[in-house]
Amino acid sequence: MSTTTVKQLTGEERFRNIISHAKEYGFIFQSSEIYDGLSAVYDYGQMGVELKKNLREYWWKAMVQLNENIVGIDAAIFMHPTTWKASGHVDAFNDPLIDNKDSKKRYRADVLIEDHVAKIEGKINKEVEKARARFADFDEAMFRSTNARVLENQQKIDQINTLFKDAMEANDLEGVRQLIIDLEITCAVSGTRNWTDVRQFNLMFSTQLGSVTEDSSTIYLRPETAQGIFVNFLNVQKTGRMKIPFGIAQTGKAFRNEIVARQFIFRMREFEQMEMQFFVKPGTELDWYEQWKATRMAWHRSLGFPESRYRFHDHIKLAHYANAACDIEFEFPFGFKELEGIHSRTDFDLRNHEQFSGRKQQYFDPEENENYIPYVVETSIGLDRLFLATLSEAYTEEVLEDGSTRTVLRIPAFLAPYKVAVLPLVKKDGLPEKARDIMNRLKLDHLCLYEEKDSIGKRYRRMDAIGTPLCVTVDHQTLEDGMVTVRDRDTMVQERIAIESLAAKLQDKVSLQRQLLCLI
Repeated sequence: MSTTTVKQLTGEERFRNIISHAKEYGFIFQSSEIYDGLSAVYDYGQMGVELKKNLREYWWKAMVQLNENIVGIDAAIFMHPTTWKASGHVDAFNDPLIDNKDSKKRYRADVLIEDHVAKIEGKINKEVEKARARFADFDEAMFRSTNARVLENQQKIDQINTLFKDAMEANDLEGVRQLIIDLEITCAVSGTRNWTDVRQFNLMFSTQLGSVTEDSSTIYLRPETAQGIFVNFLNVQKTGRMKIPFGIAQTGKAFRNEIVARQFIFRMREFEQMEMQFFVKPGTELDWYEQWKATRMAWHRSLGFPESRYRFHDHIKLAHYANAACDIEFEFPFGFKELEGIHSRTDFDLRNHEQFSGRKQQYFDPEENENYIPYVVETSIGLDRLFLATLSEAYTEEVLEDGSTRTVLRIPAFLAPYKVAVLPLVKKDGLPEKARDIMNRLKLDHLCLYEEKDSIGKRYRRMDAIGTPLCVTVDHQTLEDGMVTVRDRDTMVQERIAIESLAAKLQDKVSLQRQLLCLI
């Protein structure tokens, strides 16, 4: 095994390199790039579409296949417009926006305040780390309660959060603006605090349904996939003979007219969600909320990324439908940001759909011999954000012991776009034919890549760069003894094994079933 040293990059450098790498190796392209692109809209290339599919499949199998009381649906993107009135999106699906008069740059007011709070939290974490380094018997809880600087900063955070929550709940947009001014938050571009008023902006895209403009009606592109589940609640429950508690899962596109779209695919106008709505008996929802928090965090950690990359963040301002909510945040190169939301939605959605549609949305509980509207616990993860988290954690730049460098994507093997590359050492002497024969044996079960161009070293580097876990090299000796060289992406260790053993070795390396078994 070669000795390697991982290059230490700043978050900004790392993020910039990841974006460049994603395009260079066919993971993500700017949408309509030949026409100078479309802001905050991206296309997934040949590598990206495979990684995205694998992430979606892992979520679906863990959510639906492993849970006997969870089923899936695929609801339409277009829905009756009254759906969004009932859900509250027409009246309440807004972002508070503020502009800097000098730079003309627009910001989400809540994000400005959250970023300010994050800086204060950073100061607290530095104090904690200093103390941890000094004292072997360090007690963080005791330190936080006795250290004056830490206590002062924590009180600042609590005060800011309270002021912001109160202002938003009262729809006091001037109060939000005043808080930004009082905190002396400056524009990142101009460096000034010359702010406009805060305004609410509805994020839904509207379009016309109908062939003639005069006869058409306004409908919306769905801003979330959850409502398709709610309006099908009774359809699924009755046809599937489902008993509470049970869940309905769905993956699909959603659309939001983000004015402040940023950070590559982290915040886009067209994106994909993976959601599950879990219907429970009223009064039990908070217990299920805690259970799903633990279950979802365990799923994320099963990807093999460091536990330090994840944290829970409780919502300060609850959405209009929730009585408890938190985010699973991931440490991206640009800091901790929301990856998945877990919400106790109460009976808000089903009750409102019952009111607006005039049709009962109730469940008959045979054990209690009563009808009631179930409460709902939601888990909702952005597939594009999960993709970015996976890419961010996998991207590694290394310096080898001979001074050369390599860029490798340490994508979990069961998620890798291509599971194995079959490489003839040279393009003659019967080696390509033998390599093709081996590939034909493997490709029925796994996505394989055949490549014969360039030196074997360059081909190894390319496979490292796209995250292929194993490379199989066919050489002249293979024709004599039926053995091939198998190279591991992460360790770069090479071993000779029999062709007959390849399928078993590959399956052991990339098995999705084994990964799922860890979740049972």
